[in-house]
Amino acid sequence: MVRAKKHLGQHFLTDKNIASKIVESLRPAGRYTEVLEVGPGMGILSDFLLQKEEYQVHLIDLDKESYEFLQKKYPSLGQRLINGDFLELNFKDTFSDKVAVIGNFPYNISSQILFKILENRHLVPEVVGMFQKEVAERCTAGPRTKEYGILSVFIQAYYKVEYLFTVKAGVFNPPPKVLSAVIRLTRNETEKLDCDENMFWKVVKAGFNQRRKTLRNALSSVISKDKMGTEPVFDQRAEQLGVTDFVNLTNLLQNAR
Repeated sequence: MVRAKKHLGQHFLTDKNIASKIVESLRPAGRYTEVLEVGPGMGILSDFLLQKEEYQVHLIDLDKESYEFLQKKYPSLGQRLINGDFLELNFKDTFSDKVAVIGNFPYNISSQILFKILENRHLVPEVVGMFQKEVAERCTAGPRTKEYGILSVFIQAYYKVEYLFTVKAGVFNPPPKVLSAVIRLTRNETEKLDCDENMFWKVVKAGFNQRRKTLRNALSSVISKDKMGTEPVFDQRAEQLGVTDFVNLTNLLQNAR
Protein backbone atom coordinates (compact mmCIF):
# COMPACT_ATOMS: atom_id res chain seq x y z
CA MET A 1 0.00 0.00 0.00
CA VAL A 2 1.05 3.57 -0.69
CA ARG A 3 0.13 6.45 1.59
CA ALA A 4 -1.56 9.35 -0.22
CA LYS A 5 0.45 12.53 0.24
CA LYS A 6 -1.37 15.83 0.48
CA HIS A 7 1.57 17.90 -0.78
CA LEU A 8 1.55 15.87 -4.00
CA GLY A 9 -2.19 16.32 -4.49
CA GLN A 10 -2.75 12.57 -4.36
CA HIS A 11 -6.28 11.16 -4.25
CA PHE A 12 -6.14 7.50 -5.22
CA LEU A 13 -9.04 6.21 -7.29
CA THR A 14 -10.49 3.04 -5.73
CA ASP A 15 -13.33 2.19 -8.14
CA LYS A 16 -12.17 -0.33 -10.76
CA ASN A 17 -15.22 0.25 -12.96
CA ILE A 18 -14.34 3.92 -13.30
CA ALA A 19 -10.68 3.05 -13.90
CA SER A 20 -11.70 0.71 -16.71
CA LYS A 21 -14.02 3.35 -18.16
CA ILE A 22 -11.18 5.89 -18.24
CA VAL A 23 -8.85 3.51 -20.08
CA GLU A 24 -11.60 2.53 -22.52
CA SER A 25 -12.05 6.23 -23.33
CA LEU A 26 -8.78 6.22 -25.28
CA ARG A 27 -9.41 6.30 -29.03
CA PRO A 28 -6.06 5.55 -30.71
CA ALA A 29 -7.42 5.06 -34.26
CA GLY A 30 -3.91 4.38 -35.51
CA ARG A 31 -2.54 7.71 -34.28
CA TYR A 32 -0.35 6.33 -31.49
CA THR A 33 0.76 3.14 -29.75
CA GLU A 34 2.61 4.68 -26.81
CA VAL A 35 0.62 5.75 -23.75
CA LEU A 36 1.96 7.65 -20.75
CA GLU A 37 0.13 7.47 -17.44
CA VAL A 38 0.84 10.39 -15.12
CA GLY A 39 0.64 9.78 -11.37
CA PRO A 40 -0.28 6.08 -11.39
CA GLY A 41 -0.21 5.79 -7.59
CA MET A 42 -0.87 2.12 -6.88
CA GLY A 43 -1.72 1.24 -10.46
CA ILE A 44 -5.51 1.05 -10.62
CA LEU A 45 -5.49 2.55 -14.15
CA SER A 46 -2.21 0.84 -15.02
CA ASP A 47 -3.76 -2.60 -14.45
CA PHE A 48 -6.23 -1.95 -17.26
CA LEU A 49 -3.72 -0.18 -19.51
CA LEU A 50 -1.25 -3.04 -19.30
CA GLN A 51 -3.93 -5.49 -20.41
CA LYS A 52 -4.00 -3.66 -23.75
CA GLU A 53 -1.41 -5.36 -25.92
CA GLU A 54 -1.68 -2.64 -28.56
CA TYR A 55 -0.17 -0.06 -26.20
CA GLN A 56 3.40 0.43 -25.10
CA VAL A 57 2.71 1.80 -21.64
CA HIS A 58 4.93 4.21 -19.72
CA LEU A 59 4.27 5.31 -16.14
CA ILE A 60 5.66 8.41 -14.44
CA ASP A 61 5.31 9.23 -10.76
CA LEU A 62 7.13 11.81 -8.68
CA ASP A 63 6.37 9.92 -5.47
CA LYS A 64 9.28 7.62 -4.56
CA GLU A 65 6.98 5.38 -2.52
CA SER A 66 4.62 4.88 -5.47
CA TYR A 67 7.57 4.27 -7.79
CA GLU A 68 9.00 1.55 -5.55
CA PHE A 69 5.55 -0.03 -5.13
CA LEU A 70 5.05 -0.10 -8.90
CA GLN A 71 8.54 -1.49 -9.50
CA LYS A 72 7.56 -4.55 -7.50
CA LYS A 73 4.10 -4.75 -9.05
CA TYR A 74 5.25 -4.38 -12.68
CA PRO A 75 8.88 -5.58 -12.85
CA SER A 76 8.69 -6.04 -16.63
CA LEU A 77 8.22 -2.30 -17.23
CA GLY A 78 11.89 -1.58 -16.61
CA GLN A 79 12.82 1.90 -17.85
CA ARG A 80 9.24 2.58 -18.90
CA LEU A 81 8.51 3.18 -15.22
CA ILE A 82 9.88 6.64 -14.45
CA ASN A 83 10.43 8.19 -11.04
CA GLY A 84 10.26 11.83 -12.04
CA ASP A 85 8.30 15.01 -12.54
CA PHE A 86 5.98 15.03 -15.55
CA LEU A 87 6.34 18.80 -15.76
CA GLU A 88 10.08 18.36 -16.38
CA LEU A 89 9.77 15.43 -18.79
CA ASN A 90 11.52 15.71 -22.16
CA PHE A 91 9.04 14.13 -24.56
CA LYS A 92 11.43 13.89 -27.50
CA ASP A 93 14.03 12.00 -25.47
CA THR A 94 11.51 9.70 -23.80
CA PHE A 95 9.21 8.57 -26.61
CA SER A 96 9.99 7.22 -30.05
CA ASP A 97 6.82 8.65 -31.57
CA LYS A 98 3.54 10.28 -30.61
CA VAL A 99 2.17 9.43 -27.19
CA ALA A 100 -1.24 9.67 -25.55
CA VAL A 101 -1.39 10.97 -21.99
CA ILE A 102 -3.76 9.50 -19.42
CA GLY A 103 -4.16 9.77 -15.69
CA ASN A 104 -5.97 10.55 -12.52
CA PHE A 105 -3.99 13.76 -12.46
CA PRO A 106 -2.71 15.35 -9.23
CA TYR A 107 -5.18 18.14 -8.57
CA ASN A 108 -2.62 20.63 -7.31
CA ILE A 109 -0.88 20.79 -10.72
CA SER A 110 -3.73 20.04 -13.13
CA SER A 111 -3.48 23.35 -15.02
CA GLN A 112 0.30 22.98 -15.26
CA ILE A 113 -0.18 19.49 -16.70
CA LEU A 114 -2.43 20.91 -19.40
CA PHE A 115 0.06 23.64 -20.29
CA LYS A 116 2.83 21.02 -20.46
CA ILE A 117 0.67 19.06 -22.91
CA LEU A 118 0.08 22.22 -24.95
CA GLU A 119 3.85 22.75 -25.16
CA ASN A 120 4.14 19.24 -26.61
CA ARG A 121 0.93 19.30 -28.64
CA HIS A 122 2.69 18.10 -31.81
CA LEU A 123 3.57 14.87 -29.95
CA VAL A 124 0.35 14.35 -27.95
CA PRO A 125 -2.62 13.40 -30.14
CA GLU A 126 -4.91 12.53 -27.25
CA VAL A 127 -5.39 13.07 -23.53
CA VAL A 128 -7.86 11.30 -21.25
CA GLY A 129 -7.76 12.49 -17.70
CA MET A 130 -9.44 13.02 -14.37
CA PHE A 131 -9.47 16.62 -13.20
CA GLN A 132 -11.34 18.68 -10.66
CA LYS A 133 -14.77 19.29 -12.16
CA GLU A 134 -14.03 23.02 -12.15
CA VAL A 135 -10.93 22.54 -14.35
CA ALA A 136 -12.80 20.17 -16.66
CA GLU A 137 -15.54 22.78 -17.08
CA ARG A 138 -12.97 25.47 -17.83
CA CYS A 139 -11.50 23.28 -20.58
CA THR A 140 -14.88 22.68 -22.21
CA ALA A 141 -16.43 26.13 -21.63
CA GLY A 142 -17.52 28.31 -24.51
CA PRO A 143 -17.57 32.10 -24.87
CA ARG A 144 -19.89 34.19 -22.70
CA THR A 145 -19.70 31.81 -19.74
CA LYS A 146 -18.04 32.48 -16.40
CA GLU A 147 -15.90 29.33 -16.74
CA TYR A 148 -14.47 30.46 -20.08
CA GLY A 149 -10.94 31.80 -19.84
CA ILE A 150 -7.29 31.50 -20.84
CA LEU A 151 -7.19 27.72 -20.45
CA SER A 152 -10.38 27.30 -22.50
CA VAL A 153 -8.99 29.26 -25.44
CA PHE A 154 -5.54 27.68 -25.46
CA ILE A 155 -6.85 24.11 -25.16
CA GLN A 156 -9.60 24.58 -27.74
CA ALA A 157 -7.16 26.18 -30.18
CA TYR A 158 -5.42 22.83 -30.60
CA TYR A 159 -7.76 20.16 -29.23
CA LYS A 160 -11.36 19.03 -29.48
CA VAL A 161 -12.52 18.78 -25.86
CA GLU A 162 -15.20 16.38 -24.61
CA TYR A 163 -16.63 16.23 -21.10
CA LEU A 164 -17.08 12.49 -20.58
CA PHE A 165 -18.47 12.00 -17.07
CA THR A 166 -18.56 13.33 -13.51
CA VAL A 167 -16.98 11.38 -10.64
CA LYS A 168 -18.10 11.68 -7.01
CA ALA A 169 -15.65 12.13 -4.15
CA GLY A 170 -16.47 8.81 -2.48
CA VAL A 171 -14.52 6.71 -4.98
CA PHE A 172 -11.17 8.20 -3.92
CA ASN A 173 -8.88 7.64 -0.97
CA PRO A 174 -8.73 10.16 0.57
CA PRO A 175 -11.91 11.74 -0.84
CA PRO A 176 -11.26 15.19 -2.36
CA LYS A 177 -13.41 18.10 -1.22
CA VAL A 178 -14.62 18.70 -4.77
CA LEU A 179 -16.31 16.77 -7.55
CA SER A 180 -14.12 15.37 -10.29
CA ALA A 181 -14.64 14.83 -14.00
CA VAL A 182 -13.04 12.94 -16.86
CA ILE A 183 -12.43 14.74 -20.13
CA ARG A 184 -10.92 13.74 -23.46
CA LEU A 185 -8.76 16.04 -25.58
CA THR A 186 -8.33 15.02 -29.21
CA ARG A 187 -5.77 16.91 -31.28
CA ASN A 188 -7.42 18.88 -34.05
CA GLU A 189 -5.95 19.53 -37.49
CA THR A 190 -4.42 22.88 -36.56
CA GLU A 191 -0.67 22.44 -36.94
CA LYS A 192 -0.17 26.16 -36.52
CA LEU A 193 -2.62 28.95 -35.88
CA ASP A 194 -3.16 31.39 -38.74
CA CYS A 195 -1.37 34.14 -36.83
CA ASP A 196 1.78 34.80 -34.81
CA GLU A 197 1.31 32.22 -32.05
CA ASN A 198 3.47 34.03 -29.49
CA MET A 199 1.43 37.16 -30.04
CA PHE A 200 -1.78 35.09 -29.79
CA TRP A 201 -0.76 33.83 -26.33
CA LYS A 202 0.03 37.38 -25.20
CA VAL A 203 -3.29 38.72 -26.49
CA VAL A 204 -5.36 35.98 -24.84
CA LYS A 205 -3.56 36.33 -21.51
CA ALA A 206 -3.80 40.12 -21.51
CA GLY A 207 -7.48 40.02 -22.45
CA PHE A 208 -8.46 37.64 -19.65
CA ASN A 209 -6.16 39.10 -17.02
CA GLN A 210 -8.55 42.06 -17.02
CA ARG A 211 -11.63 40.23 -18.18
CA ARG A 212 -14.10 42.85 -16.96
CA LYS A 213 -12.51 45.52 -19.12
CA THR A 214 -13.05 46.01 -22.83
CA LEU A 215 -10.23 44.77 -25.01
CA ARG A 216 -9.28 48.35 -25.82
CA ASN A 217 -8.29 48.78 -22.18
CA ALA A 218 -7.20 45.23 -21.42
CA LEU A 219 -4.79 45.07 -24.36
CA SER A 220 -3.06 48.38 -23.69
CA SER A 221 -0.13 46.39 -22.25
CA VAL A 222 0.30 44.71 -25.65
CA ILE A 223 -0.18 47.69 -27.95
CA SER A 224 -0.90 51.36 -27.36
CA LYS A 225 -4.55 52.40 -27.63
CA ASP A 226 -3.89 54.91 -30.38
CA LYS A 227 -2.81 52.07 -32.69
CA MET A 228 -5.88 49.91 -32.08
CA GLY A 229 -8.19 51.45 -34.63
CA THR A 230 -11.97 51.69 -34.50
CA GLU A 231 -12.95 48.05 -35.08
CA PRO A 232 -15.91 46.94 -32.90
CA VAL A 233 -13.90 44.03 -31.44
CA PHE A 234 -12.03 46.46 -29.19
CA ASP A 235 -15.30 47.34 -27.48
CA GLN A 236 -15.89 43.70 -26.54
CA ARG A 237 -14.52 41.77 -23.58
CA ALA A 238 -12.23 38.74 -23.89
CA GLU A 239 -14.94 36.34 -22.71
CA GLN A 240 -17.03 37.21 -25.78
CA LEU A 241 -14.42 35.97 -28.28
CA GLY A 242 -13.89 32.44 -29.59
CA VAL A 243 -10.58 31.00 -30.80
CA THR A 244 -11.05 32.25 -34.37
CA ASP A 245 -11.93 35.71 -33.06
CA PHE A 246 -8.69 35.78 -31.07
CA VAL A 247 -6.72 34.71 -34.15
CA ASN A 248 -8.29 37.55 -36.15
CA LEU A 249 -7.65 39.99 -33.32
CA THR A 250 -4.01 38.92 -33.13
CA ASN A 251 -3.57 39.58 -36.84
CA LEU A 252 -5.29 42.94 -36.47
CA LEU A 253 -2.88 43.95 -33.71
CA GLN A 254 0.13 42.55 -35.54
CA ASN A 255 -0.67 44.63 -38.60
CA ALA A 256 -1.23 47.74 -36.49
CA ARG A 257 2.18 47.64 -34.82
